[in-house]
Amino acid sequence: MRGLGRGTLAGRLPVPLTLRARLTTGLVALLALACAAVGLTSVVALNHFQVRRLDQQLSATGGRFAASLEHERHSGNDDHADTRGQSYGTFGARLHTGQPARAAVVRDDTDAFVLLTADDRLVLASVPSDHEGHTVMLSGLGHYRVVAVHGDDGDVLITGLPMRPMEETVHRLEAVELIVFAAALIATGMAGALWVRLSLRPLARVAATAQEVVQRPLASGEVAMPDPVPETDPRTEVGRVDAALNGMLRHVSDALARRHASEERLRHFAADASHELRTPVATVRAHTELALQHSGPMPDEVRHALTRIQSETERMNGLVDDLLLLARLDAGRPLARETVDLTRLALDAMDDARAAGPDHRWTLNLPEEPVAVIGDPHRLHQTVTNLLANARIHTPPDTKVSLRLDTGADTARLTITDDGPGVPETFLPDLFERFSRADPSRSRSAGGTGLGLAIVAAVVKAHGGSVEVTSRPGNTSFHVRLPKAELSSCCPSRLEGYVSAGQA
Repeated sequence: MRGLGRGTLAGRLPVPLTLRARLTTGLVALLALACAAVGLTSVVALNHFQVRRLDQQLSATGGRFAASLEHERHSGNDDHADTRGQSYGTFGARLHTGQPARAAVVRDDTDAFVLLTADDRLVLASVPSDHEGHTVMLSGLGHYRVVAVHGDDGDVLITGLPMRPMEETVHRLEAVELIVFAAALIATGMAGALWVRLSLRPLARVAATAQEVVQRPLASGEVAMPDPVPETDPRTEVGRVDAALNGMLRHVSDALARRHASEERLRHFAADASHELRTPVATVRAHTELALQHSGPMPDEVRHALTRIQSETERMNGLVDDLLLLARLDAGRPLARETVDLTRLALDAMDDARAAGPDHRWTLNLPEEPVAVIGDPHRLHQTVTNLLANARIHTPPDTKVSLRLDTGADTARLTITDDGPGVPETFLPDLFERFSRADPSRSRSAGGTGLGLAIVAAVVKAHGGSVEVTSRPGNTSFHVRLPKAELSSCCPSRLEGYVSAGQA
């Protein structure tokens, strides 16, 4: 059995989803119940009144029409009964020893004798002689309201009036009520929908403002919150919602402003510290190189210490350069914009990676036609180099690392894949954060500074692209997408000196 679908009740009846539809439906449903109650009450009251009036008419006749049937036997007139003063459709019958002897109905001031079926005789015989009205069903005649009285000869005289006129009156009332109530429900539904829509208009403004907040990039940078919604009467539910939303907007705006100010202070500190560190680092490096070039005798311990100082100053100089680059990108400083041949860039970066990691297996897959983007060639080369270096550093020897370049309709795609152990799943969300390290306990010399992938993400974002990573043991892939551009006429249309697809 299929489950209940959304917006359905028991899989059959549609249930309105919006508050406006529910309020309108509820209003119409309540009015329909009220109309049904009024209609039922009026029909029952009219039916009861008509029955009482029939009983009064029967009491007023005194059973004269049924008595005339009895008198016919003495007068010898078997053709007509006394119909004077009797209304059309009046029924009369004589019961002798429980069985009707004669029965007649008034037709156009005359009487017409009727034949009763066995069922009619049983029905008439069951009417008590209590001078009270009773409803019976006679075949061929319909419903009758009858009264039974005792006659002069010990028989029972039954007089009845047809209920068809009363039933027709009730049916006409039902038809009129149905038309009037249907028109009232339609008019009320339309007016109610308009009224509910006007009443809920402030909630629509609240929803629009909340949706606008959702669409704002709140994760970083300075964020301008939307204008507060106009507040209505705070004594109403809508007014309290307006006030609560405006209070939340103020609170969020203050929190975002404090966060942005803190980020700006950190950026300025990183930029200032990097600038201040460049000079002493360069000085230490220069003096170390000068000391190593000394031609005189030097103890091995001193030479080893100077070599380590030189290595660490070079590493520190790279860290300072990376921090300065991130500070410039955070500040939104424009990068160089020129046509960059990604095909040539990928070839150069792969050559550098082979030289840096001869113990890895490197493969290159390129399209037959060159691929170009608009951007900063130095920063894009740094991006590809960082991704290849990341694959080399964090995978064991003999790992296969492949670089693939292909294109879509409007994008160029760079994919770096390795078959190493993969990135821990818990670390993937923070992979492109600054100073993020999958293994905090590993040495700095083996693990890098934790800025390489952060620079990749910042540079790709500055070029209007995106970078994603998917990882599982035996397959880790970084996907870089950049807006594609047309190569200028100075660039070659085909690769020269290289095999494109499947290059090893």
